Amino acid sequence: MGHDQEEDTPPTTPMTVASSVIKDQEEQAWNHRKRTLVAELSEKLITGDLQAKIEAARDIRKVVRRSCGKTRLKFAAAGVIPPLVSMLRCPNLDARQTSLLALLNLSVRNERNKVNIVTAGAVPPLVELLKLQNNGLRELATAAILTLSAAAPNKSAIASSGAAPFLVQILSSGSVQGKVDAVTALHNLSTCKENSVPILDAKAVSPLINLLKECKKYSKFAEKATALLEILSKSKEGRVAITDTDGGILTLVETVEDGSLLSTQHAVGALLSLCESCRAKYREHILNEGAIPGLLRLTVEGTDIARERARILLDLLRDTPQEKKLAPSVLEKIVYDIAIHVNRTDKVADTAKRLLEDMVQRSMEVNMNSGQHRHASRTPAQVPSA
Repeated sequence: MGHDQEEDTPPTTPMTVASSVIKDQEEQAWNHRKRTLVAELSEKLITGDLQAKIEAARDIRKVVRRSCGKTRLKFAAAGVIPPLVSMLRCPNLDARQTSLLALLNLSVRNERNKVNIVTAGAVPPLVELLKLQNNGLRELATAAILTLSAAAPNKSAIASSGAAPFLVQILSSGSVQGKVDAVTALHNLSTCKENSVPILDAKAVSPLINLLKECKKYSKFAEKATALLEILSKSKEGRVAITDTDGGILTLVETVEDGSLLSTQHAVGALLSLCESCRAKYREHILNEGAIPGLLRLTVEGTDIARERARILLDLLRDTPQEKKLAPSVLEKIVYDIAIHVNRTDKVADTAKRLLEDMVQRSMEVNMNSGQHRHASRTPAQVPSA
């Protein structure tokens, strides 16, 4: 064994030693040049006139893009964040853009810099940039809010800043990248527990539904969009907007059928919110879009949360007048088709049987509970004598 290890270790030669020494010397020289460059650019940014500041911000961005994460921290330690944030308020649009790009590069993959940028007061000028008609600056500001909102300590300040309505506008009018960034930023802000004011209102429903229609239902983007729609489904205005948006309920049903584990969980959550709020109003809408096969499949394939939600929703959908209930033969065929999709093996019959048994069992439980409730609610005069 020892002999094998010796053979696996390359022999040390004068050339490899010399090569290693040269590498170390080059690295030390580059680190020295970088330290000098950080000091020079920081000084230029802090003390120079406007044109010098713009040039320094542009150079800081270039250096950070080519360097490792430590360089971001070195620039921050040299004090570049406050003057860059101040430039965001400058009437000069070039100054705003170059400082914004520099701040974006300083914040990428660096939690400490993200927090320091918000602490330095970046959020109000970023919100002002979201209001501009200049699409380039507006979408850079969206990307900045997305990046900064990924840091948990920043969420409360951004959530309460009034940025969300402008991000919702970008869902309708922005570029493809702008829309993606806006959805992700809104999703980041939706997880803020400290904010007492809702991040979204019903105006977000239609653009979110339209974006969900266009994207792949199993994508990360779909997961974020359906998470936001599930939140919106908790309010009356949100539920009405989902129903009123062309293809709103159908898009959620399609996501239940084709989405990832997470997006199906959110989509069935939104449908369940609708049906629980008013079964008489929403049940027919959901049934008419062909939801049952996807929901049955979800009771087998989904996350624990999705399975439970699908089962509850199936119970609500099945609680209809007798003439509108699915015939047993139709239900058996649906279940069997789903079992084929789930298994594609000789276990199809077992899966179909298990699905039907589960539905029958839950139906008996619902009927029993309903009967007990009716019995308990009778007055003594209504209870038949023995």
